[in-house]
Amino acid sequence: MTGPALKPAPAITQARVDPRDDPLCPYPAVIRAVAPEAPGIATFQLEFQDPRRQEAFRFLPGQFNMLYMPGVGEVPISISSAPGEGPSLAHTIRFVGRVTQAMESLQPGAVIGLRGPYGSAWPVDRARGKDVLLVAGGLGLAPLRPAVKALLAERDRYGRLILLYGARQPADLLFTAEYSEWERQGFELMVTVDRADAAWHGLVSVVPNLIAKVRIDPERILMMTCGPEIMMRFAIYEAIGEEIADHDIYLSLERNMQCALGLCGHCQFGPEFVCKDGPVFPYRKIASLLNQKNF
Repeated sequence: MTGPALKPAPAITQARVDPRDDPLCPYPAVIRAVAPEAPGIATFQLEFQDPRRQEAFRFLPGQFNMLYMPGVGEVPISISSAPGEGPSLAHTIRFVGRVTQAMESLQPGAVIGLRGPYGSAWPVDRARGKDVLLVAGGLGLAPLRPAVKALLAERDRYGRLILLYGARQPADLLFTAEYSEWERQGFELMVTVDRADAAWHGLVSVVPNLIAKVRIDPERILMMTCGPEIMMRFAIYEAIGEEIADHDIYLSLERNMQCALGLCGHCQFGPEFVCKDGPVFPYRKIASLLNQKNF
């Protein structure tokens, strides 16, 4: 790995540290493992070099970190592990663009920079007592995976748990080894692909079409969705058609986030900044923006 050395972490004199004490400073993090997930996608397990910083790090499902490649740049990546799952922090990365392509060749033991966490979270607390519908497309399952695990960790606090997930083709499906365990613990899971291959014997459809198949009770359900924006657009249309209230629909947006603090303006979305007001938004809050041509 080439480029200038990472900025060293400041001297630590207390037993615990706040991982956001310098929100613009990336702290050295070691890659503990790299697990291929799909073509061009892998999950990196990261730990801060400073064990006290690692111990103090706290995040909520749906938040993201900024990952820094020395001499290359930074990129926002959602945390795909659950709070308390540790010790490593999982980040599921698609290798597109200058920074993530530079990360593709990294192996366990390499050091990159990490700062965060940033942004808003999935409303897992607000969902208590309700049925929960998760709708994911492609890489969008990665930001929802912490919500899956958080819901299962307190399974008795929720009603039905439903996960609808789709990808372009079977090879693109993420975390396939975990599906049976999620079902065993209480999720109703429907998986589909846009295009099947000879080995695929499951559903062939686009994921928004599955919403009408699960026979929800719109009076008691909360929906969270993440994936390509066109998928989320139609998933929301289907959900509203099933009479899910707009204040019970949440989605995670992706924009060009560079500072993660709402300072640079690159991710401005109407009056909102995706990095600090999102990435998770209630649909009601941004519905008028989403119905414009930029969505």
